[in-house]
Amino acid sequence: MDLELAGKVALVTGATRGIGRAIAGRLAEEGCAVAICARDGEAVSRTVGELEAQGARSFGQAVDVTDDARLEAFVDAAAEALGDLDCVVANAGGSAGGDWLQDTPGDDWRRTMELNVVHAAVLIRAATPHLRGRGGGAALIIASISGTRPQPKAQYAAAKAAEIHLAASLGRELGRDGIRVNALSPGSILFEGGSWDRRRTADPEAFAAFAAREFPAGRLGTVGEVADAAAFLLSPRASWINGTELVVDGAQNQPGMGGW
Repeated sequence: MDLELAGKVALVTGATRGIGRAIAGRLAEEGCAVAICARDGEAVSRTVGELEAQGARSFGQAVDVTDDARLEAFVDAAAEALGDLDCVVANAGGSAGGDWLQDTPGDDWRRTMELNVVHAAVLIRAATPHLRGRGGGAALIIASISGTRPQPKAQYAAAKAAEIHLAASLGRELGRDGIRVNALSPGSILFEGGSWDRRRTADPEAFAAFAAREFPAGRLGTVGEVADAAAFLLSPRASWINGTELVVDGAQNQPGMGGW
């Protein structure tokens, strides 16, 4: 299927590793120009080079997505460098602090909300004038199954639930401008250097038991499987999918592995 993404301009936050990197690469394969950001400037430069080696026009900057002004400036700079924007992906995220009774002061909750839902809101708001100028477009928020099937940590689950609702609300608000907003919720995804890779290395027996117990297929998902779903949601082929959540988890039961 031709996703009709060739010639589009896409922006992905947190795009130097893991899911974000896979999404950026998949969009480049589809013929998009791709703007990326992450906190590590060296990793950004390396990833821009890799995307250009794929034949994609690319632009990147080192950005802390919790710095609203810096994130907004990056959106405008990316649009200027690549010729406006058609798609944006709020992929950067994570969790600050520990478990409820161990180490979760208010600052950790605020940091987690800023890193996830506030970053997504600021990104999409900054991109909206550019998307409108192109006659519409698509925004995608990378949430998590933890938003609807929560496991500790509570601050992360709450932030991901907020992202899912943000997509639903913005889908209705921006739909009149031809801008679609959706959430994509991965389950547990295994990639080299990621958190599940570290868990597998630390306790291979517990990891194997988790995979066998929680997944009908007996394995975790891959970043490529998430990226394929993301590319479809961003594409004109998904023109009537708006304000909703797509779960990509292989029918996983629970997102958490005991003790982690």
